[in-house]
Amino acid sequence: MPERFEVGLPDGVRLHVETTGPADAPVTAVLLHGWTLDGRSWHRQLDALTGLPGEAVRVVTFDARGHGRSSCMELPTATLAQLGDDLAAVIDTVAPAGRVVLVGHSLGGMTIMEYAHRHPAHFTARTAGLVFVSTTAEGHTHTAYGLSPRITRLIRLAETTGAGVLARCGSWRPPRPLLRALQPSIRWMLFGDRCDPADIRLVTSAVARASLRSIGGFRASIGAQRRLDTLAALAHLPAAALVGDRDRLTPPPCAESIAAALPATELTICSGAGHMLMMERPDEVNAALTGVLRRVLAESPPDASCVVPPQASDTSAVETGA
Repeated sequence: MPERFEVGLPDGVRLHVETTGPADAPVTAVLLHGWTLDGRSWHRQLDALTGLPGEAVRVVTFDARGHGRSSCMELPTATLAQLGDDLAAVIDTVAPAGRVVLVGHSLGGMTIMEYAHRHPAHFTARTAGLVFVSTTAEGHTHTAYGLSPRITRLIRLAETTGAGVLARCGSWRPPRPLLRALQPSIRWMLFGDRCDPADIRLVTSAVARASLRSIGGFRASIGAQRRLDTLAALAHLPAAALVGDRDRLTPPPCAESIAAALPATELTICSGAGHMLMMERPDEVNAALTGVLRRVLAESPPDASCVVPPQASDTSAVETGA
């Protein structure tokens, strides 16, 4: 059974965290979910990682601010920069020692890049491997929704306008009847050729838990992020990048530019898959993740003197039970 608790951040936000595996494991895998989702989106990866034979790995998932079971936040903190700071705080609290492998889907991958950009010394001292799943380092540069440029421009205008309205709606959450009505659109936007109905239900449930402020508030910084230069400085790390060739939000050019910035990255393009690779192609994602973990476990751990101390903050962990 996973251990569940909260991590308190300096601005009062409480993050819901779940961990499995020994606290003294030599490597901790931190799995970061996508925009409007929550930690449950990694359930097929959790099953694979807990079954690694003879290899002690601790696995951490957490719900980003304004998502899942984590608390809502003030609108000015609905930014990728803040998510990068949150990730640093979670690592300091949940995995204060040992090597860390960071695994990010969509918004989660962008969060990892922001952490590397804003906390380079901390990142270098702690991070031993990277896995990017359906994400981008170039904002909405390549996002065309699989449609013509003219229609894409219209959708983006409507999306950004709507995001501004939603961002002002505070901690309210999307009405479940509306989300059920939108399930065909969610399926079209997020999934490729095949989709398990249980996955649609899980995604819809996750969106229903996200605050309207987080759904709308993060949109501006997501579209504006440019972090290829940051990635280029990380070329020494074991890494993998995966994308579906039917991904309408972060299409293959997004993963290809990440792989170009990280030449040693193992790039996997999944035929017929959309944006939710962890669910649509769990075997490919699990193989990439366990491959990076095994490379990290096979390496000699860094000298302890190279590890930076935790960042000064009033971050705290409080158990919440089930």
